[in-house]
Amino acid sequence: MNKEFHVFSDLKAKLKASPKKIIFTEGTDERILEATSRLLASSFLTPVLVGNPEEVHNAAEEAGFNIRGAKILDPANYERLDEMIDMFLDLRKGKGLTRDDARNMLSKSNYFGTMLVTMGYADCLLGGATYTTADTVRPALQLVKTKPGARSVTSCFILVRPKASGDDEVLAMADCSINIKPDVDTLVETAIGTAKCSRSFGIDPRVAFLSYSTFGSAKGEDVEKMRKAAEITRQLEPDLPLEGEVQFDTAVSPEVSAIKCPGSELAGTANVFIFPDINAGNICYKIAQRFGNFQAFGPILLGLNAPINDLSRGCNADEVYSMAIITASQALGD
Repeated sequence: MNKEFHVFSDLKAKLKASPKKIIFTEGTDERILEATSRLLASSFLTPVLVGNPEEVHNAAEEAGFNIRGAKILDPANYERLDEMIDMFLDLRKGKGLTRDDARNMLSKSNYFGTMLVTMGYADCLLGGATYTTADTVRPALQLVKTKPGARSVTSCFILVRPKASGDDEVLAMADCSINIKPDVDTLVETAIGTAKCSRSFGIDPRVAFLSYSTFGSAKGEDVEKMRKAAEITRQLEPDLPLEGEVQFDTAVSPEVSAIKCPGSELAGTANVFIFPDINAGNICYKIAQRFGNFQAFGPILLGLNAPINDLSRGCNADEVYSMAIITASQALGD
């Protein structure tokens, strides 16, 4: 990263005390190789590249990156492949798959890499440099699956920018990339998961369920949805400061909050923002990036049994490196 934010220094310190192993599904990609080279020079994270070893080494040499000592696993020549096929078929039982079907699917690095996490070989996975989001999330849902009690997978973005004081300003926004029009229960899971994730970045979460209405100032289906989601979340997490439904200005401005909802638990100091749909979330986090000079990290997937995250196909090596740290940090647990 061009700028080493304090939050990443803290995450790396935690990982040094408990190093993790991460799978990169696109082992020949130049951005992955650059991030791998940087990670190999550290002592807090062990990268594992999926691909043909000769092709991976040739790609690294051509790009000028030192990946000496990197572990490379080839789906076409994996010593535990029969065991992996057995487990794959057990996880997908009832789908009518044959061993040849399983072998063909596991020849793809996204399925192969996900099974490495499922089998406990690695702690986490980062993909999507060349795969679509669906091609990263689908194997995760089929093999790693969701946590007990989780109805769905959601996501959040962490936004960071330096302050004049030298500290970082850190916010969380959700869901900006997975659920197009979440229902009440999904919003509740999103809020609780995002609040938990945000604590890893030093945020003391104060959650706003956003709407075009503040406490019934306007009516509508989405207004009612956000109000109900806030109410249920408060019942489930009574110690979590939250408010909803509220407009954005009410959520972030103490002056506006004092007028529109005096006595609010947030009092205009929200730092975790839950959006009614993906349109609002995706637009707002990008506005914060472009006009607010925040750097956005994500999407960070929430609700899976193991940390698996998706890169943008337009990512750069800095983003791969930072998302690798974030993904591994999720494996640290509470």
